[in-house]
Amino acid sequence: MDNITILGIESSCDETAASVVRNGREVLSNIISSQIDIHTLYGGVVPEIASRKHMERIDRVVDAALKEANTSIEDVDAVAVTYGPGLVGALLVGVSYAKSYAWALNKPLVGVHHIEGHICANYIENKELKPPFMCLVVSGGHTHLVMVTDYGRYEVLGRTRDDAAGEAFDKVARVIGLGYPGGPKIDKVSCEGNPAAIDFPRAKIADNEYDFSFSGLKSAVLNYLNSLQMKGESYIQADVAASFQQAVVDVLVGHSMDAVTRYNVKDFAIAGGVASNSHLREAMQAACKERDINFYMPSPIFCTDNAAMIAVAGYYEYMAGSLASWNLNAVPALKLGEK
Repeated sequence: MDNITILGIESSCDETAASVVRNGREVLSNIISSQIDIHTLYGGVVPEIASRKHMERIDRVVDAALKEANTSIEDVDAVAVTYGPGLVGALLVGVSYAKSYAWALNKPLVGVHHIEGHICANYIENKELKPPFMCLVVSGGHTHLVMVTDYGRYEVLGRTRDDAAGEAFDKVARVIGLGYPGGPKIDKVSCEGNPAAIDFPRAKIADNEYDFSFSGLKSAVLNYLNSLQMKGESYIQADVAASFQQAVVDVLVGHSMDAVTRYNVKDFAIAGGVASNSHLREAMQAACKERDINFYMPSPIFCTDNAAMIAVAGYYEYMAGSLASWNLNAVPALKLGEK
């Protein structure tokens, strides 16, 4: 089959996105309508507001994606949509729209796992990348270390036991006065700080060395700030941010390289919103180079939530014959590998 065109739709959190992708690797359009400005007023994503904004924007976003791609709906072979995990109300908007759209136009429907989408974002700019490879997915809601055994086939080696890395970034940014969204703000201010100024803890999980835990690190930052406040002492914001970020990066890189060594992996990738963090990208690239491992990372635009990654993942699901029924529903706690 030649020139398979997928329309992707993403609405799992606070970005309303649509994209047209050809043959799983060529992005013809990638439209993202972000709600960051709205949710910044509340210090984080408000689910009800996110759902309502998706409803207001999704039709225009899909139309814009088709227009930018110079593609008519008749040229689309299938509609792919994120159906989990994520905010249930936000997911329902995208799923309902995609089902209606596909049904009305007699197009196949493909349900895509959000984390699978992040992993598949690596295929967009790295045409040579193919399974098997290992991928670290780090975002606001997820921290997963995944072995990609084939297209659409995943083995989760480790996942967060509590806070995801991105969630920890947001919480720490809030308490040191940087506000929302925390990830890019900590990344920026850390450049002015000393990453060795404060020795924050690096957690290890006894029963699974590849699992992650960031709640203890978050608590350590809070305890450090509270102790200074009780003594009437001040702190250097950039030093706290840089030291916290270094602790997160050390854990992410350490767990990943331990797994790479044990599994004898030759190709390693990162994905997810936190994968756009400049310090993580540099540290992971250096660690892979030291071990003679091929390292892949999407451009920042494909790290944050977008529909191009959903269309790419949808392409491989479509080619494998993995189509969704009209009973497809939002599954907010969907685990990777479930169908």
